[in-house]
Amino acid sequence: MRWNWQHHDWPNFVWNSNRLVAAERRFLLSGGLFIGAIKHLGSNECNQLTVETISNEALKTSEIEGEILDRASVQSSVLRQFGLTTNKHGVRPEEQGIAEMMVNLYHTFAQPLSEKTLFAWHKMVMSGQHDLKDIACYRTSKEPMQVISGKIDTAKVHFEAPPSSRLSYEMKRFIAWFNQTASAGEEFLPALTRAGIAHLYFESIHPFEDGNGRIGRALAEKSLAQSLGQPTLIALASTILARRKDYYKALEAASKSMDITNWLSWFAGISLEAQQHTLALTEFLIEKTKLLDRLNGQLNDRQQKALLRVFREGPQGFKGGLSAGNYIKITGASPATATRDLVDMIKKGALVRTGEHRHARYHPNISLSTIKPVTINDQGEVIVE
Repeated sequence: MRWNWQHHDWPNFVWNSNRLVAAERRFLLSGGLFIGAIKHLGSNECNQLTVETISNEALKTSEIEGEILDRASVQSSVLRQFGLTTNKHGVRPEEQGIAEMMVNLYHTFAQPLSEKTLFAWHKMVMSGQHDLKDIACYRTSKEPMQVISGKIDTAKVHFEAPPSSRLSYEMKRFIAWFNQTASAGEEFLPALTRAGIAHLYFESIHPFEDGNGRIGRALAEKSLAQSLGQPTLIALASTILARRKDYYKALEAASKSMDITNWLSWFAGISLEAQQHTLALTEFLIEKTKLLDRLNGQLNDRQQKALLRVFREGPQGFKGGLSAGNYIKITGASPATATRDLVDMIKKGALVRTGEHRHARYHPNISLSTIKPVTINDQGEVIVE
C-alpha cells in the first residue's frame, strides 16, 4: 500500500487538532483585522487591492506549474471582468482563462461546490490548450496518472492518482465532504484545517488531465473565504511559490499517510504568512492615500508623476529604491532639475533617502510591515521568525 487513496480508511484522514488551535485562532483574528482595515479604503483603493491581489494570484498559481504569464495581460483581463476597463489588447487565452477563474472564485466563493463549477474552472484554466483530450470533464485515460520527475529511464514517481474508473465516485464524495464541512455544514471544520484537507484531498484524487494544482489551490482559497464569510484576497499562491520545493515535498509526504498533522501544520503556517501579505498591501494602500492627501497641492507635475509611478510598484516599490536616473526617465527632467525635485520631495516628507551620491535611493515616506515566515511547532505554537 503506497498511496493514501489505497488505504482501507480512505478518505478518513486523521490529525492532531490540538496542534492547530493557536493557528486557527490567529487566522480568524487576522481575518477580522483585514475586514476592519479595508473599511478605511476608498472605492479606488478597494478596486486596486482586489485587482492586484487577484492578478498576482493568477500569475503565481500558474508559475508554480512552470507557466509564465504576462502580468499586464492578466491584470487587463481581471480589470475587464470587473468592468473597470474594456481594453482587450494583447490578452492570450491562457491569461484570459486563469484570470477568469480567479474572478469567478472571488464572486462565487460562498456558493456550494458543484461538479459544474469544477468543470467550468477546468475549461477556463485550460484555455489555449490544444493537446488535451479531456477538458471540462474528468480524465478518462486508462493509463496511470503519475507525478514524476527526472529522465524517462530513471524517472521517480512522486505520486500516482486513482484510476479514471474511480473518479466519478471519488469526486462525488469529495464535493459532498467539501459542502458538509463548511461553516453551516453538518460536519463543520475550522478554517485552516478544512482548507488544508480540501487541497490535499483534491490533489490526491487528481481528477483532471491537467490543471489540478491550480484548481486545488483555488479550492483552498474558496474554503478560507467561506470560513471568513467574504473573499480573503489571500496571497496563498504567491507564498507557496516562494516555498515551492517544500510545498511539493509536504504534499508528497502527506499523500502516503492518513495522518496529515504535519501537512496541516505546514499549510497553516503558509496561510498565516499569506495573510501577512494581504494585510501589508492593505496597510500600504491606506498609508499611500494618507500621504497623497497630505501632499495635495504641494508637488509639481513631475514630482506627482514620479511618486504615483513608484506607488504603482506596490509595497516593495522599485527594486533597490527610486534612483535619480529612474526619476529622469519617468519625468523627462534634466539631471539638475531631478536633483532639485528630489531634494524638495524629501523636505516635504514625500520621500526618504538612503545612501549618498550615486548610491542614493528614494522611497515613499510611509511605514510598511515586514513579511515574516510562519511555522507551527510540535506543541502547536505559532512561530513568526
